[in-house]
Amino acid sequence: MTEKPGRLYRLGLYEKSMPHTLSVEDKLREAKDSGFDYLELSIDESDEKLTRLEWKREVIDHLNDVMEETGVPVKSICLSAHRRFPLGDPEPEIQEKSLAIMEGALSLAARLGVRIIQIAGYDVYYKGSSEITRDFFARNLEKSLRMAAREGIILAFETMETPFMDTVEKAVFWVNRFASPYLQIYPDTGNITNAALNYRSSVREDLEKGGGHVAALHLKESKPGIYREVPYGQGHVSFAEVVKTAWRLGVRLYVAEFWYSPAGGTERWRAALREANHFLRNFLDRAGA
Repeated sequence: MTEKPGRLYRLGLYEKSMPHTLSVEDKLREAKDSGFDYLELSIDESDEKLTRLEWKREVIDHLNDVMEETGVPVKSICLSAHRRFPLGDPEPEIQEKSLAIMEGALSLAARLGVRIIQIAGYDVYYKGSSEITRDFFARNLEKSLRMAAREGIILAFETMETPFMDTVEKAVFWVNRFASPYLQIYPDTGNITNAALNYRSSVREDLEKGGGHVAALHLKESKPGIYREVPYGQGHVSFAEVVKTAWRLGVRLYVAEFWYSPAGGTERWRAALREANHFLRNFLDRAGA
């Protein structure tokens, strides 16, 4: 698979921007047709997505063939399954499941040639955070990093919508604690913009605190108190500022994160892919000029 010449960055597409009824192969082709460079695969908390961790060799081989055919790889995985099975859960059975999910995701990534897995920045999600959940989170994160080092794959924290890790600065604390080349940061622009509003701080300064550790960036829109499903250009994220700052920090992998909407029918969601591509490349091309 040859790299595309010209641009000095890659713009990926989050797979949930397309109907869930499409196969991954179809999503790779749709990503190509709408001008994206790669696909970000989702392993979320649903049983359907978790079965991807059990894909057989023939499924992986076929996907690798389609990636070669289209020139559009799966370059990253968004691993949000730990929402349901968090690393910091006090229950031993759930901790065991969380580590099995991590090991399965790393194995899948290795077989697909994925280099970065975005992991959720929280100790627990459906339960209250405490010293106990933070201690378990740290313990199981350390185990996860040993797995990641074995596979040579980066785990990168997503900045979330909860106080545990809603800023780059908070993610840096954990990165520094473990000082592993396989633990980095993968911020969400919508979430850190809302956090900056909440804390009356600067998005630019928060991003800069991650200097040397920002592996990729989710380009997502948001509004005050609203963290998802906000169309590009209708929220309060300053894409010019976040892209310029990230570019200066050396970030060259970006993903358009938005969700499929059935409104408008088939042609509408396909048009939304092309519009998102055009909207975001406008900022990225200017940053790299």
